[in-house]
Amino acid sequence: MRSPLSKGFKSVAGQVFVLQVAIVVLLAAGALLALLLQSRHDVDREARNRSVAVAETFAHSPDLQEALRTPNPSAVLQPLAEVTRKAAGVDFIVVMDTNGIRYSHPQPDRIGKRFVGNIEPSLAGRVHTESVQGPLGKEIQAVVPVTAPDGRVVALVSAGLTVENVSGAFDRQLPVILLAMATGLVLATAGTALTSRRLRRQTHGLGPQEMTRMYEHHDAVLHSVREGVVITDGDGRLVLANDEAKRLLGLPEEAEGRRIDEVPGLDSRMADLLRSGRVATDEVLEAGDRLLVVNQRPTHPRGRPEGAAVTIRDSTDMQVLTGRAEAARKRLRLLYDATGDIGTTLDVERTAQELADVAVPRFADYVTVDLAGPVLDGEEPGPGSDMRRTAVSGIRRDHPLYPLGQLIEFKPTTPQARGYDTGKTELVPDLAEAPGWRVQDPRRTRAIIEYGIHSLIAAPLKARGVVLGVVNFWRARKPEPFDEDDVSLAEELVARAAVAMDNARRYTREHALAVTLQRSLLPRALPEQSAVDAAHCYLPAQSGVGGDWFDVIPLPGGRVALVVGDVVGHGLHAAATMGRLRTAVHNFTSLDLPPDELLARLDDLVQRIDEDDTDGAGGMLGATCLYAVYDPVSRACTLSRAGHLPPLVVAPDGSTEIVDLPAGPPLGLGGMPFETTELRLAEGSQLVLYTDGLVEQRTRDIEEGLELLREALSHPDRDPQESCLAVLDAMLPSRPTDDVALLIARTRTLGPDRVAQWDVPPRASGVGVVRNLASAKLEEWGMEELAFTTELILSELITNALRHGVPPVRVRLLHDHALTCEVWDGSSTAPHLRYAATTDEGGRGLFLVAQLSEHWGTRYTPDGKVIWSEQALQGPSNGVPLDVFGDLEP
Repeated sequence: MRSPLSKGFKSVAGQVFVLQVAIVVLLAAGALLALLLQSRHDVDREARNRSVAVAETFAHSPDLQEALRTPNPSAVLQPLAEVTRKAAGVDFIVVMDTNGIRYSHPQPDRIGKRFVGNIEPSLAGRVHTESVQGPLGKEIQAVVPVTAPDGRVVALVSAGLTVENVSGAFDRQLPVILLAMATGLVLATAGTALTSRRLRRQTHGLGPQEMTRMYEHHDAVLHSVREGVVITDGDGRLVLANDEAKRLLGLPEEAEGRRIDEVPGLDSRMADLLRSGRVATDEVLEAGDRLLVVNQRPTHPRGRPEGAAVTIRDSTDMQVLTGRAEAARKRLRLLYDATGDIGTTLDVERTAQELADVAVPRFADYVTVDLAGPVLDGEEPGPGSDMRRTAVSGIRRDHPLYPLGQLIEFKPTTPQARGYDTGKTELVPDLAEAPGWRVQDPRRTRAIIEYGIHSLIAAPLKARGVVLGVVNFWRARKPEPFDEDDVSLAEELVARAAVAMDNARRYTREHALAVTLQRSLLPRALPEQSAVDAAHCYLPAQSGVGGDWFDVIPLPGGRVALVVGDVVGHGLHAAATMGRLRTAVHNFTSLDLPPDELLARLDDLVQRIDEDDTDGAGGMLGATCLYAVYDPVSRACTLSRAGHLPPLVVAPDGSTEIVDLPAGPPLGLGGMPFETTELRLAEGSQLVLYTDGLVEQRTRDIEEGLELLREALSHPDRDPQESCLAVLDAMLPSRPTDDVALLIARTRTLGPDRVAQWDVPPRASGVGVVRNLASAKLEEWGMEELAFTTELILSELITNALRHGVPPVRVRLLHDHALTCEVWDGSSTAPHLRYAATTDEGGRGLFLVAQLSEHWGTRYTPDGKVIWSEQALQGPSNGVPLDVFGDLEP
């Protein structure tokens, strides 16, 4: 409640009172300020005048001249100045020479020191006053010259007061000034209040013009608003009803002044509410064919309830608008939810199901999505494509619609076929009266109608000018069929989903291409070799094919190379990069290099490719590789890695350990050499090579992944293929985020019964000795048919080693899937194949070896080199012309 004083201030009299008080206050404040300034000025001027008077009086004292001529003027002037200072009421009297050196001062320790102030005007014979920061604080001082009879200035006298004492005098005058001003302000305010009170009492707070204007405004507002206003009094009479109230309630013109019970045409429920006088807030009452919203509040004109004020609004039209607004709100909400809920993945079938789920039950009771067959494979559909039911959603599961996954061939008269062919939405308000739809499957369509589904919208899924399929919206619960507004909503909903569907289709096509390229670049089957039993597994990531790869490469001497690598990134570029790396590794293995040298050459190759990549599209930065060579004869495994994860070794007893192998930099960085580690593996050990996608997940760190891998591998009774499946089941989620390559190799050994080795005597006759031993060993192995060619190969290789190599020379035969002849010597000089002329007596040795064997080559060891050749167990793979041998004897 506002106070009467605050109400009075809004009246004319109150405003006049406030204005007069403000003027009085301003005048009083101005007068007070003027008095304060004048008093301050007078006090300051009085202080300066007193300082000048005291200084001049002391300067003209006859005793001063005599004291200045004495040997010690301070002894005379100091007591004299202090007596005079106290008598004159100043704070200091200072006598100084013309250089400003004091003879006297209230503080004796200041005598003999230089005066603080400007003495130049006084030395010129003038009286000078100033305000300075002196020894006693802020001071107002006057400096007066002391002149000799000849007019010469012989000394100076300064007298003054501190500002603190001057302000003290002013402060003693201030209470008197403030008291006088306050008294005047109170008297003026009281007189103004009396005048305003009398004015308010005479005008009742308003003048005649203001009262007339207020009544005119009140009448105009009351009768022009589009809201009914009714006022009743405490006796139950209708005091006031504006024009809108009379129209809404059907009141006659003479209704005002009558009792509520006597007003003709007033609805009984409205009359009961008006008589009750109770509080009502937005109550809805029916008055004829209208819906009225009524608000009622009691009035208190004299502090007690004496009637009520009622406002009435017509909400009949608002009810219709509210229904439309609610429908529009639900429609916008559905479209908003569809934007966020459809297209969460790049999977065509998942996107179709999201579309069906978001529309049930808010728009349709059942939704089915039929896509053309090529769309599911990532291709663009053609005309007349059969459709597959890709998604189904409904309020019940026992519906008679085509089931999920069924291949459907819609007849040309059906809404689905027409919508697919024309790209326009088909509306079927009554399915029972649609013969073109019923010919599709009479038995099923009859079951659909009997089930209660009565209306259909078939909207084509069209994106970027291509129709991908048809979305069917079915209505069953609501008796009203679909209308044109529903068609526009269905089209907008399907249009938003079609873009996501097309993106998923394009991704599916790219993903399929990348997977095809990836699998074509990976080994389709492991090559034949006897060193290890190997099993492999490659799983592309759901988000895109990556650059993970593996390989098993047979090497001479029954050895095998195991390789696994990873290229950072996904897509076609990563797959193509992987293929380039795998090809490079195959080429480098033909040189039979140690693992560290092979990785070094691979690193140089990647650096050159990156340097040649001017647009940044074909680089290989981010590639890692692990290369291992296993020898089944010595059971030695030599490994080196370039930034790749270390391998695991599973011993025959089931113990698992991670190989302590130096990491090395990733391929393409350069600058650091790669290190090699050599292991001795027991027969039946499993060497596990993998990529980071197997052990690294968002939900776990790499250490936890390695521990899980070790647990999954601790079953030595499994073969490599079973171990691969067990590892994938234990380590990978249903939808891996990164591609995975896994290679498990169980080692074998080539026993002494399949290996023959002899040291060659360093003389020419040693060739025949070793040749005879080799022939006997071949007969023991049942390979008599290879004895002739083997003797020729050994003769040439041993002869070259004795003639051009360095002792010791050693020969080894390996009985594996092929017969391998190896000649070792201590020289690192590489042999070269020559084509001798017809007249040359030599130069045919290596040519004969190349012709008699399937493969031959050279590899280097820490102690020299090995020249080897391989022969198929069935005999030479290619015939040798007789003229090649000439007159050679076995």
